Amino acid sequence: MKKDQKLSVVLATFNEEANIRDCLQSVKEIADEIIVVDGESSDKTRKIAASLGAEVFCVTNKPIFHLNKQLAVEKAKGDWILQLDADERVSQDLRLEIEQEIHKENNPYNGYFIPRKNWFLGRFLTKGGQYPDYVIRLFRQGKGKFPAKTVHEQITINGKVGHLRFPLIHLADPTFSRYLLRFNRYTTLDATLLFEQGTTPNLKLGVEYFLIKPVSWFLSSFFRHKGFMDGFPGFVFALMSSLRFPVIFLKLWELKEEGGK
Repeated sequence: MKKDQKLSVVLATFNEEANIRDCLQSVKEIADEIIVVDGESSDKTRKIAASLGAEVFCVTNKPIFHLNKQLAVEKAKGDWILQLDADERVSQDLRLEIEQEIHKENNPYNGYFIPRKNWFLGRFLTKGGQYPDYVIRLFRQGKGKFPAKTVHEQITINGKVGHLRFPLIHLADPTFSRYLLRFNRYTTLDATLLFEQGTTPNLKLGVEYFLIKPVSWFLSSFFRHKGFMDGFPGFVFALMSSLRFPVIFLKLWELKEEGGK
């Protein structure tokens, strides 16, 4: 095993004082350095991160948050990079697996998908396409990059990508109000992207976003991917996920109206 491989843990944050401590403590055993790029938080995020040994940089908060994530990646000095969000936790099993993988001799992989468990309305979702929610988070220095074009993108890897077994814990939605905040932010970003691409909110698009996309998404999530097995939280998640399409359309229409004034 190669014992000389250093691991950098990198995050971009904004007002995450409720999450940042538990997140960083979950990786302190394996991180050779921790980089936090903070988007001018008004709470104690930077102070808490610094107290836990992180190197903290304060920058403007970008609408496309992946710009700050990429900046954190670029500041890392380790041989391997583990990119996290503040509402994520690395379990003991995942920590051991990460250490084993990055120290392997003749490791053919430049990056790894990690299965993610998502918490929603008091439970982890196990169906509905929400588990395993594979995300690329571990990659070699210089081999991974955020395109920084949309909020739903994956890190792109130059080279072969493997899969880890143990999950990353994602506590994004401890309350429904928190979910609604993210729902509003992401639908606004999606509508803005459509607007910038010159998409017109016409009748054809309205039928697609009010009928075709919501119905097909709900049926796929709740029935095909067995979201019903997650009970009421599974139903709410499938419903809200499908409702994002008409919300995006209405926000696009609003942007178009404002742009025409």
